[in-house]
Amino acid sequence: MILYPAIDLKDGACVRLRRGDMDEATVFSENPGSQAGQFAEAGCEWIHVVDLNGAFEGKPVNAAAVDSILSAVEIPVQLGGGIRSLDVAEDWLDRGVRRIVLGTAAVKDPDMVIEACRRWPGQVAVGIDARGGFVAVEGWAEQSTITVYDLAKRFDDAGVAAIVYTDIDRDGMMKGVNVEATAELARASAIPVIASGGVASMEDLTALKESGDIAGAISGRALYDGRLDLADAIAILKAS
Repeated sequence: MILYPAIDLKDGACVRLRRGDMDEATVFSENPGSQAGQFAEAGCEWIHVVDLNGAFEGKPVNAAAVDSILSAVEIPVQLGGGIRSLDVAEDWLDRGVRRIVLGTAAVKDPDMVIEACRRWPGQVAVGIDARGGFVAVEGWAEQSTITVYDLAKRFDDAGVAAIVYTDIDRDGMMKGVNVEATAELARASAIPVIASGGVASMEDLTALKESGDIAGAISGRALYDGRLDLADAIAILKAS
C-alpha cells in the first residue's frame, strides 16, 4: 500500500481545508517546492497535489506552484483540480505530471475521461468525492445525484489507473478515515482505490492496510501537524 503525502494549493501556498471549505484554510507552507522536497527526502514514492483554486474555477490556477514541485522532486506527482479538457490534461502531462485526477469531468464529461484513458494509458485517475454516498463536483461546491458506486462502475472498463475516493465529511477534520466505505468501494470496483479524507493516525493507515483491498492512502493535515511521521508510516505500509 502506497502513502501519498498531499499538497493542496491555494493562492500558491500549501494549505489544508476543513470539509473542502475554502474559507477554512490553514497555511502550512508558502513554498510548495520545498515541501515536496521534504516529502521526497522522507522516502515517499508519490506526491498527491490538488489545485484548489483550479477545482473551483474549472481551470488551472496554481501552475507556477505545481511547476515548482515538479522541479523539486524526481518522484512521480499526481495532480487534480481544474482539469476539464483534454488540452489541459495534455499540458500537465507534458509539464511532467505523471498522473492526472479527473473529478468533475468524470461526472459531467465521462467521454472525455474515457478518451484521456485511451490517449494516456496508466496516467488517468478518477476522483470520487462523496458526501452522504453521492458524488460532489466543482470543488465540492455542487452535489450530484450520482452515487459513488454508479460513477465507479461507469469506468470499470475504461483503463482508469486508480480511483481517489474522498469522504468529504471527514476531510481535514482529523476524525479518522472511513475504512468501511472505502473498502466497500474497493471490493465493488475493478479499479484500484486510494483512500483520502480523514487519515489522522497510524491506526487509520493500519486499518486501511488490513482491509486488504485498498491500494493507497492520501494524508495531509496529519503529516503537517506531526500526528503522522512520514518515514515511519511508509515503513509500516511497506512491511509484509
